[in-house]
Amino acid sequence: MSPSAPRAELRDGEMIVTGEVDASSVIGLRQQGEQLISGINDGLVVDVSGLETAHSVVLSMMLCWERLARKQGIDLSFRGINGRLASLASLSNLSAQLTRAD
Repeated sequence: MSPSAPRAELRDGEMIVTGEVDASSVIGLRQQGEQLISGINDGLVVDVSGLETAHSVVLSMMLCWERLARKQGIDLSFRGINGRLASLASLSNLSAQLTRAD
C-alpha cells in the first residue's frame, strides 16, 4: 500500500490532519495548516489522529502551528496524539509545549 499524501483541512470547526509526513512533505503540510489557522478567529482543535507517522518533523510542525496561533491570539489544542508521537515529544522535553484537547 502506498503512503497517503499529507493533508490539513477544516471540518466541523476542527483542523483534521491526515497522511504520512516526512522531511520532504512537511513544509507543504505546515503551509496548509498555517493558511487554515490564519483564517480562524477563535479557538481551534487540531486532530492529528489521522497521521500515519510519528516523526520529529511532525513535532516541529505542530510547534510552528502552536506558535502562529499564540501570535494571533488563538487557543490551539491537539487531539489524537498517538503513543509514539507522545513518546517522542516526551523524549524531546516538548510535552508541555503541546496543549492537548484530550
